[in-house]
Amino acid sequence: MRTCTTAALIVLLLITGTSSIVYGGLSVEELNMNKALTAEGAQSLADQMWEEWKVKIAEERREAIEQREITVNDVSMKFWYTTYGEPVEGKRSLYISMHGGGNAPAELNDQQWENQKQLYQPKEGIYLAPRAPRNTWNMWHEEHIDPLFDYLIESLVVLENVDPNRVYLMGYSAGGDGVYQLAPRMADRFAAAAMAAGHPNETQPYGLRNLPFTLHMGGQDSAYDRNKVAAEWRDWLAELKEKDPEGYEHWVVIYPTYGHWMNRADATAVPWMAKYTRNPYPNRVVWLQDDVTHTRFYWLAIDPELQQERTMVIASIDGQDIIIERSDVPRLKIRLHDKMLNLDEPVRVVMGDQVLFEGTVSRTAAAIAQHFEERKDPESVYFAEIEVEIPN
Repeated sequence: MRTCTTAALIVLLLITGTSSIVYGGLSVEELNMNKALTAEGAQSLADQMWEEWKVKIAEERREAIEQREITVNDVSMKFWYTTYGEPVEGKRSLYISMHGGGNAPAELNDQQWENQKQLYQPKEGIYLAPRAPRNTWNMWHEEHIDPLFDYLIESLVVLENVDPNRVYLMGYSAGGDGVYQLAPRMADRFAAAAMAAGHPNETQPYGLRNLPFTLHMGGQDSAYDRNKVAAEWRDWLAELKEKDPEGYEHWVVIYPTYGHWMNRADATAVPWMAKYTRNPYPNRVVWLQDDVTHTRFYWLAIDPELQQERTMVIASIDGQDIIIERSDVPRLKIRLHDKMLNLDEPVRVVMGDQVLFEGTVSRTAAAIAQHFEERKDPESVYFAEIEVEIPN
């Protein structure tokens, strides 16, 4: 039996999901998952966990990625990708580009997929065009899309050396509908997003606080009032930016003479997006649940039973204080990392004039393991967690 560090034991527990295993002479109970760690120790453990996950992901997912078709929760999605330019410090950017079509025969959507493969060309990076799993009008924002994209990103981070802080989302027409919807609710996954010729339906832009967003629309694209709604979003984003100058980076272009087809003028979105990298630990988070809900968003999280459409949580960091500005949920989890504040000093969580928590917060293997279990993202893992009750 190989010699095993505590980190490897914890990883084994995490990956196998076994509670009664004895490994290297130690039982699970002896792993001491809640022991306080130093900043250096927490980072070292996170690095070791990630190396173990990389091996597991490569073994389990390589064949599906090579065959260009993945399946998550019994829903399959085909995709195509090619690579441009040279890696930056050994890492690749990833552009996920969603095709148009929608509620149409499969043959038409297949043709739109083929068109999307050639529509944009980044200077550097993997350009990936997925084929929508279904031929519905909302094909890019049904609830199965989020876990499919999560799985795809996680896989390519390992198998194609993608930088998880340089993943970009874009789409045209029905694919633009998808960007409108997915970008706010999955903002913590992407570095920037580009919407072209789509319609947002009921979604709202509040979740874009930390995600640079560019919108391109033909001024004559009047079907479903796309042009009018684009102008409304232009003004909406400008208003949000004015109220919160450190957030809501955006660039909106409405081309007066173009209709639904913009003659590739929207391709300027690609170099604009490439200027940005994701900040996984922003100092302010605005989380508005959509009709597809999540249990985590940046450093905020909730229990599954609290997932509810249209609920909002707003929180910010000021020194060692975490300020809950609004919470529509009764309990809230706050994930912490040393890049957010000093975990060796006391932390306060406040809401209005009430102190919800005050004290030191330990970095633990349990927190790191839990966050890796939820999401295989080495650049967005947290070392500690606080749970607070929200006052009525």
